[in-house]
Amino acid sequence: MNRVVLGAVAALVLVGIGLFWMQGRAEVEQAAPPPEPVVVPLEDPDALPSADPADMRGPAPPEASELTREQQRFFRYDRNRDLKITRNEMLSTRTNAFRALDTDGNNLLTFEEWAITTSERFAEMDGNRDNELTAAEFATSAPAPRRTPACRC
Repeated sequence: MNRVVLGAVAALVLVGIGLFWMQGRAEVEQAAPPPEPVVVPLEDPDALPSADPADMRGPAPPEASELTREQQRFFRYDRNRDLKITRNEMLSTRTNAFRALDTDGNNLLTFEEWAITTSERFAEMDGNRDNELTAAEFATSAPAPRRTPACRC
């Protein structure tokens, strides 16, 4: 008996919420149309409008702040700038690498997908095809060093 009464009350609440939502949506759709644009006739329809920028000033350029390397690294992960790195912010930088490994696109990385990618990478590094990597062959897999500017201008 209690379940029936509780179900009826829940159904009435949902119907009420639906009516309020539809009523609010109807008011938004019945809003007044935007005003008509004011058209100012020009003396010469082919002439371009002009202005005297002598007294005008644009906005000031933004100030660049000096951040330490650690602050720059921190802000690469802190996307919303709340000075806290959430788990989702930390993982978001790794999604492209994951998608490159997930060859079938099902958002599950199987051992086979990982093994195939790793085997292909090993084969690219193994120049003489002897199934062993020397120090020189392994060095070919190192990421390219970043170019640093000659001066901090």
